[in-house]
Amino acid sequence: MKRPTPVLPGAAAEGGSTAARRRRFTGWFVPLVLVTIGCGGQAADSPASQDLTFDPGTEQDRAALFDYLLEKTMERDAYASLADHPLYRAHPLGIDVESEMRRYRDELVAADTDEKIWFALQKISNIRRDRHIRVHATEGGLTLPERPNLGKQAPIRFAVDYGRLEAPFMFVADLAEGFQDALSQVAIGDGLVAVNGRSFTEYADAMDPYQNYSTRNNFWWHLANEVTRVVDYIPPEYYGERLTLGLRSRAGRDYVVELPYLDPSEIKWQGHGEREYPGFTRAPGIGTYDTYTLYLPTDPNLRIVLLQWHGFAPDLVEAVDRLMEYAEQHGLLDRHLIVDNTRGGGGTGGGRWEQSRGAYAIQRLQPRPYRTTFGNLKVSDEMTRRTEELIQQIRAKRAPISREERWLLEWLEEDVRQAIEEGRRYTNDVPHKLYAGSKWSDGIVEPAPVHFRGGLTLWLSPFGGSHADQFAAIVRDNELGYTMGMPEGGYSNTWDLVTVLRFPTSGRPIVGYMWSLGHTIRPNGEMLQYNPAEPHEYIPQTRDNYLEYHKNLLERTLRRIGGGIT
Repeated sequence: MKRPTPVLPGAAAEGGSTAARRRRFTGWFVPLVLVTIGCGGQAADSPASQDLTFDPGTEQDRAALFDYLLEKTMERDAYASLADHPLYRAHPLGIDVESEMRRYRDELVAADTDEKIWFALQKISNIRRDRHIRVHATEGGLTLPERPNLGKQAPIRFAVDYGRLEAPFMFVADLAEGFQDALSQVAIGDGLVAVNGRSFTEYADAMDPYQNYSTRNNFWWHLANEVTRVVDYIPPEYYGERLTLGLRSRAGRDYVVELPYLDPSEIKWQGHGEREYPGFTRAPGIGTYDTYTLYLPTDPNLRIVLLQWHGFAPDLVEAVDRLMEYAEQHGLLDRHLIVDNTRGGGGTGGGRWEQSRGAYAIQRLQPRPYRTTFGNLKVSDEMTRRTEELIQQIRAKRAPISREERWLLEWLEEDVRQAIEEGRRYTNDVPHKLYAGSKWSDGIVEPAPVHFRGGLTLWLSPFGGSHADQFAAIVRDNELGYTMGMPEGGYSNTWDLVTVLRFPTSGRPIVGYMWSLGHTIRPNGEMLQYNPAEPHEYIPQTRDNYLEYHKNLLERTLRRIGGGIT
């Protein structure tokens, strides 16, 4: 994926001992489906090696590992395959995955320490440009030396100015309290020009291989969050004992600040850029939920309800049921509903077998029937294993099987098994994970008996993806409401899978390695991965509107629907 050159307005483009102390390495990841199984013909109960010190193997071992990864990436991953492979389908972004992976072959072969292998595998995995998938630790696998400040953060935050997509830049977005001396020169909106001795352009280019992103906007958003954090998937040479930043004021004055790394729990932020809604307060008496926070206007004549959406959390069904009960009791169902998903994440809504429950919410947040997202699976060895595991797990369930579980089971036992037996490239497309309809369904979902009737506005940003991306696509493609802001992060699959990556030569475990097993299909028939729904009204975040971005979204919404802020 070609990235734009980051510049600042008015500026030209800018070109510990491993043996001493070791710890079990724990990488940060958000798994959707966790299945611990062997690779390279090694079963899950292959000879145990967790009691042995990790052995990086020989060059021949690591060469075999690369060849194995290349072969299995093309076979298993839904977004990669060789042109001459029987399962070939061009990468949606036009990435030549084979050539890009081969760029790091020599680095992996020469990686004679656990640390070198870890970072080489990060780069190889990220070639697929899939925000969902990442490399993480596994029992008996890589161990890494202690790293100072790992997990800590400097007392400053950055955000991205998207005003010029060909030239985004980062600016100071928030500051911690209690650091008046160290931050005395810093003002909200000052631009970032250097990080730890590297120009901003050099820094962004260096970080790119270590980032798993699916769109350019998603890359910049999350990189801005990581500038001030010490994370385990970035090599230690990119950090110092303190964070050294080159900043540029709005007046064009360059200066440097050095800041300590702190435990995030010890940092109290000033709160610049927080989501605020003038004229609205939190609704009393509804309770607290991980899925959303409900806001109501202080003016009783303003017929608006505002949901600050947090994600499709495990309490989704309970939270939405309580919302509908509250709305019915307080006469809110005929009001216009605003859903602020600018900081909302994905998730399944607590669905078993990863059956995402977003349809449960959408049926109640607006009054119209809609076509849901669809999905498929790419036929491969691991997809076959996962299919049989799901069948066994559902069949072994003691409680009665739900309607949605029956739909999933029917598809797995009939259509998916048939696709495997016939050697097809992909299964048939069915309603996404069979939650909103059976395999025979046309994907049309009817509204629930009790639902909001007064119109829907959805605010979006590149922060999230996955189920949040599906939410945006369903609303946009079905014209269920009006969408504003910026496209979501552009990543969504059906299922993904974590396998224990092993040396093909010895069977020794190395890391957990992830694969996307299938495509999500938007209601308009397009693939969703790398292709987020464009909002009706594109409103980029910039440093000029950052502090009042959500106020501006609210004002525009109220003007459009004929309301006003009192």
